[in-house]
Amino acid sequence: MTDTTSATVSDTTVTTSTVAGGGEPTVEPAAVVFDVADLDVYYGAFRAVRNVDLKVRQNEITAFIGPSGCGKSTVLRCFDRMNDLIDGCRVEGQLLYHGVDLYDSRIDPVEVRKRVGMVFQKPNPFPKSIYDNVAFGPRLAGKKGDLDETVERALRRAALWDEVKDRLRKSAMGLSGGQQQRLCIARAIAIDPEVVLMDEPCSALDPIATARIEDLMQEIKTDYTIIIVTHNMQQAARVSDRTAFFTTEVNEQSDTRTGLVVEFDETEKIFSNPADERTENYVTGRFG
Repeated sequence: MTDTTSATVSDTTVTTSTVAGGGEPTVEPAAVVFDVADLDVYYGAFRAVRNVDLKVRQNEITAFIGPSGCGKSTVLRCFDRMNDLIDGCRVEGQLLYHGVDLYDSRIDPVEVRKRVGMVFQKPNPFPKSIYDNVAFGPRLAGKKGDLDETVERALRRAALWDEVKDRLRKSAMGLSGGQQQRLCIARAIAIDPEVVLMDEPCSALDPIATARIEDLMQEIKTDYTIIIVTHNMQQAARVSDRTAFFTTEVNEQSDTRTGLVVEFDETEKIFSNPADERTENYVTGRFG
């Protein structure tokens, strides 16, 4: 006789089957948000990134690591179609968002960016008040409801409310670098996206501010799916659930570099038991 019980924990379904009084739990992976296959990115005739294959799962943090110029940020910008804004850039291959082709001609990039927020490398608050920075996206989107409540909720989620609640009408430019970056995160999540992209969000911050951002990522991943580009391997090891290691192939004749994904797996495996020697060389510091 078999008894089956199931419970959902952090969007991962754990199913325990008991056979004759004993059983081992099996963990099913979280749902796939982005399914990427054979993705190539071109700038004109030049192929900057080739054959990217990976799956980004719901409520996980996925990290992209690798040396400079290997295509990490280029691939990241594919997920919210920011590459559309670069003349001559085109994307080929498969990039599915919940099974929908993100690059289908019928898809509106503006609608994509409502569902996929972006936080850039350098904090870039608008020269407006703290309140107006967070309210900017909801206003632009014509979001209904109490705007004060939306701003407060976003600032609380970004762990910034207690620090700024008494100066919401003052300029965001007066915040520290770490506070500005958390404000940018609040601005990104104020429109209620499903996914938050982060392009080296801590590279311009001191260690204390970096730790705050890392803690914040762990807190908000219960509500969002996060993809982060980082040069800091220790950061990737600390915060991410899965990691993709990118590297470059050099064409000696033309001296051009094309990025590719060498390995994509659970972060613990990437850093402790990688399948590819190139990954091991990079994470151990022998390359890159």
